[in-house]
Amino acid sequence: MLGARTRETERRLLDRLRNIPETARAVDRAIWRARTTAMPWWQRWPLRVLRLVYAVLRDWNRSQISMRATGLVYTTLLSLVPLLAISFSILKGFGVHNQIEPMLLRLLAPLGDKAIEITANIIDFVDNMKVGVLGSVGFLLLFFTVISLMSKIERAFNHVWRIQRERNLTQRVRDYISVLVLGPALIFGALGITASLTSHEVVQSLAAIEPVGTFVAILGRIIPYFMTALAFLFIYLYMPNTRVYPRAALAGASIAAVLWSIAGWGFASFVASSPNYAAIYSGFATLFVFLLWLYISWMILLTGAAVAFFVQNPDYMGADPQALELGNRGRERVALLVVQRIGRAYYQGEAPPSTDGLAQALRVPPGIVEPILMALEEAGLIARIGEDQNAYLPAAPWEMTPVNAALDAIRGAQRLTLVIERLPEESAVAEVVKAVEDSTESALRGRTLKDLAIDGDETIA
Repeated sequence: MLGARTRETERRLLDRLRNIPETARAVDRAIWRARTTAMPWWQRWPLRVLRLVYAVLRDWNRSQISMRATGLVYTTLLSLVPLLAISFSILKGFGVHNQIEPMLLRLLAPLGDKAIEITANIIDFVDNMKVGVLGSVGFLLLFFTVISLMSKIERAFNHVWRIQRERNLTQRVRDYISVLVLGPALIFGALGITASLTSHEVVQSLAAIEPVGTFVAILGRIIPYFMTALAFLFIYLYMPNTRVYPRAALAGASIAAVLWSIAGWGFASFVASSPNYAAIYSGFATLFVFLLWLYISWMILLTGAAVAFFVQNPDYMGADPQALELGNRGRERVALLVVQRIGRAYYQGEAPPSTDGLAQALRVPPGIVEPILMALEEAGLIARIGEDQNAYLPAAPWEMTPVNAALDAIRGAQRLTLVIERLPEESAVAEVVKAVEDSTESALRGRTLKDLAIDGDETIA
């Protein structure tokens, strides 16, 4: 009797396991195939939020966000003191350098009593690092360490945004210096304004009157959230090497600020209610807590970046990232459309198109256009111009360049020469490959890139 019951239980369990894929497909259909345009707003918005959450969680699993956050923790440990030393020197010119310690205490508040110890140690390191006496070589090394941190942060954001091209050296130095100067100035300026307003006599007098006092108290709790969201907004707008729409950056910053507040409260509760970690890690307990909070902070920052990316590029939201990768024919077609747009703007005297402009014109995500532009640029067919080198012009005389040159550039992009050289020689296969190449060349003989740009249809199929 017992054996029969066991077999029946196993059979039911197996039936349930077999039904899991069908259940997953049903959930997928309910989430992604529903037409939101026909729904009322009270159904449409929850579904959109559910799609966004699903896409971000999928990105956590497949885009190595956790590994990127771990790498940023290591880089932060190496660069934190040099970064604060440079910020200290910059802020000293504004006369607000004494605000670094309160800012660190606020950022490390979830660490509880450990925050005071860690902040004191960091400030001691910064005080002992005299930027003025380092000399030119020492200052360059200090500056290089900070630039390396900023570069790795940009690389992590570019990974989340599916961007392959990084800023060049000139752009990095210019943009990173701007961040190092403007970032601390904006943050401490906002903190100073907030402190001045809250300590003003008029505000204190109004706070003694109800219900104004309750409103002022609530406002005092909300202001730190807005300050955090403002800092995230600045990062999301500036760090990715692409144009980020303010609406998308604001969405990511709002979500990241909420997650930061929740994580801070949860982490503070963990530190306060788990004294055993000190017995386990002994003298390394403070370092362990600090590393864990750094990891959580970077995870939150990258999660907000993923939210901003999906808000700006909803095409990526409902599909597996691999499903949006183009095949050979798709890459060739997009390449010809890109060449057509660039050439048409050039020969008609219009402004050179940018990566985002081309993506918008072709109705595809920038992550699809960018590698094709890189392949065409590597082949010497187009060149980047402009202050940010994000606009494109023909780099060769297109009236003498055959259309097949653009196809060869795409077919040869990211080629594995060693693999091809090791392939076995088969005469039948070689004949087929040569026949395909000859037929393509024969069909396009006499057509140049200029012909494609001028005679091309205005519509996009």
